[in-house]
Amino acid sequence: MALKIGADAVSVHINIGAESESQMLQDLGQVSIKCLEWGIPLLAMMYTRGEKFQEEHSVDGVKHAARIAAELGADFVKVSYTGTQESFQEVVRGCPIPVLIAGGEKTKNEREIFQIVKDSLEAGGAGVSIGRNVFQHERKKAMVKAICSMVHEDISVEEAMAVLEKK
Repeated sequence: MALKIGADAVSVHINIGAESESQMLQDLGQVSIKCLEWGIPLLAMMYTRGEKFQEEHSVDGVKHAARIAAELGADFVKVSYTGTQESFQEVVRGCPIPVLIAGGEKTKNEREIFQIVKDSLEAGGAGVSIGRNVFQHERKKAMVKAICSMVHEDISVEEAMAVLEKK
């Protein structure tokens, strides 16, 4: 179906630790096989949610989730940011595929999300997949431009703030 509607990639959401984890992982494996057959990239959105995890952002949990995505054939993985550059570096080092961060909860201000983006990139993250911190912002296009510039041009948090403030 994805190819029929012109998709450039397929995305699967998995909650490691959830009651339905085994079914979600089976689904990921089946989708992974089809994506490989069709030559279409697969993003695994892997979150540590459920009874098995006290903390959704724990390094061990996020690292485990990212590794599962790689081992089940994902081309890249989206995970929660673990809170610090050092801890996120552990996640990246333990995963053989590109690691993206999720945008997480709505931040208090733009500087906070820009700092998270910068820290994740400096830790070796491959990019971002941010939703609410962009689409709920009053200046969506400026947020996209600032974050894209951080990812692709390695601009600083201050420079991203300047991009956002331009009229």
